[in-house]
Amino acid sequence: MKSTPDNASSTPDFSGLSTAEMMSVISNLQAQLAAKEDALQNQQVQLKQHDETLQRRDNYIAILEELLRHKKIQQFAASSEKQPNQILLFDEAELEIEIDELREELPEDVEEADAPRRSRKRRQRGFSDTLLRERIELTLSDEEKAGATKTFFTKVKEELEYIPAQLKVLEYWQEKAVFEQDGEERIVAAARPAHPLGKCIATPSLLACLITSKYADGLPLYRQEQMFQRLGHEVSRTSMAHWIIRLNDVFQPLINLMRETQNGSDYLQADETRIQVLKEDGKSVHSDKWMWVTRGGPPGQPSVLFEYDPSRGGKVPVRLLDDFQGILQADGYSGYGQVCAANKLTRIGCWDHARRKYVEAARAAPAKGKKGPPSKADVALSHIRKLYAIEKAARDLSDEERYQLRQEKSLPLLNTFKAWLEKNAPQVMKGLLTRKAMDYTLNQWDTLVGYCERGDLNISNAGAENAIRPFALGRKAWLFADTSQGAKASATCYSLIETAKANGLEPSAYIHHVLERIAGADTLEKLEALLPWNAELPALKKVAQYD
Repeated sequence: MKSTPDNASSTPDFSGLSTAEMMSVISNLQAQLAAKEDALQNQQVQLKQHDETLQRRDNYIAILEELLRHKKIQQFAASSEKQPNQILLFDEAELEIEIDELREELPEDVEEADAPRRSRKRRQRGFSDTLLRERIELTLSDEEKAGATKTFFTKVKEELEYIPAQLKVLEYWQEKAVFEQDGEERIVAAARPAHPLGKCIATPSLLACLITSKYADGLPLYRQEQMFQRLGHEVSRTSMAHWIIRLNDVFQPLINLMRETQNGSDYLQADETRIQVLKEDGKSVHSDKWMWVTRGGPPGQPSVLFEYDPSRGGKVPVRLLDDFQGILQADGYSGYGQVCAANKLTRIGCWDHARRKYVEAARAAPAKGKKGPPSKADVALSHIRKLYAIEKAARDLSDEERYQLRQEKSLPLLNTFKAWLEKNAPQVMKGLLTRKAMDYTLNQWDTLVGYCERGDLNISNAGAENAIRPFALGRKAWLFADTSQGAKASATCYSLIETAKANGLEPSAYIHHVLERIAGADTLEKLEALLPWNAELPALKKVAQYD
């Protein structure tokens, strides 16, 4: 038998209740309903907080994963900023149209065939004409050429021979004459050549070799010590280090002249990099010390000057650029703001630094398929590459033509890029490399577009970065400086070498030229004659064709 549900037990009977009792029941039910609504609302708040916590955790995990990929790439991947599919990130046909428009704006007297093109560097055939040559004749015996009507020679082969370095001892014998006068003897001795270090066993050529080998070729002094041992005489690394430190005072007047000339120009580039100095007062061994570099100078008088300072504070560029008035190009480091405010300098930024941040973001992004949409870092890189394409096309134009080209082509692209950044930056999570790159670009925008104000300005600070690169490469070999005096001497040597290279001189020949003459440079005119743009040296070291 089926049982019927007991509806009476599930539905209360309020028919027998008085009005007061009914009001009490309703009040209780309303209180229960309000309590449930409060509990539900609290639960929703807790769920929302939980969701926010999960979202923050997911964001934090995403940032950490990106950072991990970035660190792995920094440690193990190639350091090149080239992207494997960078040509696919923007319309190649559009770029070709832009280049064609630029070619149409060439002067009428320049033919298309005369328009400068950057050709691929070809492998050199044969040897340089500046090398010393020795003719070796392979002759026939008398029996082999008996009966011949004539003989002649043809060049059938060229070989490159290495002449090993060697040490030679220079013995100075001083002639002395004895004169007798009034029963007394008077001795007259021949003048001795002046040496830049006074009493020193190393000739200027040996000192020039030490400096060039360490600071141009990256050979630490202990390796040079081993090389001299193999050549037949031991020259201790301690002696070599002392000679270089002593030469710092000898070179300093010349460096001061270079600094004065450089600060007299109206456009400089600046950068800084770390150096480890073991013995620096008030600093620990592992603390960061800094090597500063400034590059620039008047037309025809370029210089690259290094300066060591244990601090990275704004007081350092204030000291280095004390009397400079003009345009300073540097990265976004705030330390340059003090000198710009004090000297009322115009500051322009570096697109290489901005681009590098997007490259890092693109490389650290999660792997995606070839057909997937480009990331925001890839899109930003496509905008920046268009700016560099214009600079490449304008490389051989005059400053005025380059200025006009930037006003017509670069500024519209920059405005488009800025609008894209302002629209898309809020859509990227804070903390990601892409968002950091976008914020950096927007914060530095006024300085980044400054290169368009003149045709002689550069889109990037690559000149200073390239000048500091030999120091960074050499640092991997000699690792550190022992004292601040050694760091200052290294800065002086790098200044001479890089300034010589900037003026088209062979560094070893220029330093040898200076060392042979600086001891006798007792006037300002003689010292100015030793500046690289005044030195009477060939651009390349040429020798006779045949000995």
